[in-house]
Amino acid sequence: MSERIEKMLREYPSKKRYLKCLENQLRNFYGISDTEMIDAMCFYQPEGEQVQTSRVANKTASIALSYREKMEEINRDWYRHLGKQYEALSEEIRLFESALDSLSGRLPDIMRDMVVNDYTWDYICNHYHISRTTLGKYRRKAIQELEVLYEKQDVEMIDYLLS
Repeated sequence: MSERIEKMLREYPSKKRYLKCLENQLRNFYGISDTEMIDAMCFYQPEGEQVQTSRVANKTASIALSYREKMEEINRDWYRHLGKQYEALSEEIRLFESALDSLSGRLPDIMRDMVVNDYTWDYICNHYHISRTTLGKYRRKAIQELEVLYEKQDVEMIDYLLS
């Protein structure tokens, strides 16, 4: 479990950046254009055996009749995929930040400065008037408390799913 929390501590800034990127993609979603869709359909070569039903290639007619429907379907599916990614990552970050705020004593402020605000250890030590050794101890204690909180959350989720 400690690995999961250590990983979240390390990856928190990049996850927040990716969440913002997903938010912008959803807000400014355009999908694929008509030209991109037609190009994709023109250069698509089905695999496997083919049976020719007529002497004239039907490719142009089939593209003209179906490209808009396929394009709309692809755009809907892509938008839905981005939305699911955004929701999952947003929930993961929300849970982590909530867990940080639930720590005991001075740990919420210190860990928020360390992880969320991405302050240096030197800045945190000066700001809270503690040594680097004490900061390391606080960090280890916070990880232990986070482990307990995440284990409780996992148990609650399992209980819910099994009920």
